[in-house]
Amino acid sequence: MNGLDGAKKVVVIGLGMTGLSVVNHLLRQPGEMDIKVIDTRPTPPGQDKLPPQVSLCSGSWNMDWLLAADMIVASPGIALATPELVTAAKAGIEIVGDIELFARAVNKPVVAITGSNGKSTVTSLVGEMAREAGINVGVGGNIGFAALDMLAQDHDLYVLELSSFQLETTSSLQLKAAVYLNLSEDHMDRYDGLADYSRAKMRIFDHAELAVFNRDDLATRPAAFAGEITSFGFDSEAYGLISIDGEEYLAASQQPVMATREIALVGRHNVANSLAALALADAVDIEHSAACRALKRYNGLAHRCQLVASYHDVQWVNDSKATNLASTLAALKGLSLSGKLHLLVGGDGKGADFSELKPVLADLDVQLYCYGRDGYQFAPLVEKPLSVETMEQAMIIAAETAQAGDMVLLSPACASFDQFPNFMARGDAFVSLATELQFKVAGVS
Repeated sequence: MNGLDGAKKVVVIGLGMTGLSVVNHLLRQPGEMDIKVIDTRPTPPGQDKLPPQVSLCSGSWNMDWLLAADMIVASPGIALATPELVTAAKAGIEIVGDIELFARAVNKPVVAITGSNGKSTVTSLVGEMAREAGINVGVGGNIGFAALDMLAQDHDLYVLELSSFQLETTSSLQLKAAVYLNLSEDHMDRYDGLADYSRAKMRIFDHAELAVFNRDDLATRPAAFAGEITSFGFDSEAYGLISIDGEEYLAASQQPVMATREIALVGRHNVANSLAALALADAVDIEHSAACRALKRYNGLAHRCQLVASYHDVQWVNDSKATNLASTLAALKGLSLSGKLHLLVGGDGKGADFSELKPVLADLDVQLYCYGRDGYQFAPLVEKPLSVETMEQAMIIAAETAQAGDMVLLSPACASFDQFPNFMARGDAFVSLATELQFKVAGVS
């Protein structure tokens, strides 16, 4: 069963990695199928990898193709409120996403993670726990591999990171367990407020056997859920923290699992992430010994509070994955430095309100560098901001002024799309330039 319900004419909206994974999945199905791709970008990424039997309309919409389709598969970046998709929906054409196709085809256990922040870390951590247990695991979704590409590898367990965008077009995903990590303002350019955004996130629980929520963020608790519910948090309930002889431990049902000082990940927020991962690991019978080995070894993702250069006691830290305010706040609250913070912020603000940064910055010795399309929104947060056009310009000035004990931190609180293809490209650019500029601090050419 492929879940395509006899669809013979399928239109894929949006190419790139996700769109290509959809095309390849459809081509693997038995029988003949007319597959077309629409991408409004004049030169969409991945078009050179498109099989010759698949037609492409680039640079504009093709309503004739849309309205003749039996099924439309929309990439996550395409909002269902897009007028062309609204027209197709009114015509009775089914609109799904790649995760829904995955849901209809998968026949092995799946766990999934959503939340405004930390979902990539928890997804990767659960994957590492599964590998330590000897499980053939596929880790992907909104991180790494596209979900449909992983199906071809026939894993025994799938761990998916799911964004609100992906959940909008997913309706039948059966999960052994699902966790909603936290809620903070993000993607306000797509949603009608925080409640609308959270409703999309809550869809992760629709067909889950176990729902895991954050006791310290009750907005993540499902209002009505027929299955089993558990939670994580910094008190001692369920998955929480206990103290034994002055030592703090991760605990499950108040039984110690591992001392928090042994966790390789840095920061208090990663203690919470570890508890969430432990809850999911238990749901798929990963032994605590394997989970603990992963917690002791896994030291995090690239582009997440990553020390990339250090010379003459000036640290350069890449937190490009901080694409929203909450991520930057988490980075700032976990800081430990003796000198000045040179903080680089800006990019595509996605309609967010950044005023919550003001009291946090007031407690720091900070020089704020505001760059990119929405950098100007940060300028009122400090007395003497420095406004520039690009991240590179900010880094050059920081290198010229930084002293021993200082830190240059890229934690933009914004998406990258005004100047970079994605946060990875932004982070790579930071790393490349920081590697050169670290020596300029000491006047070495």
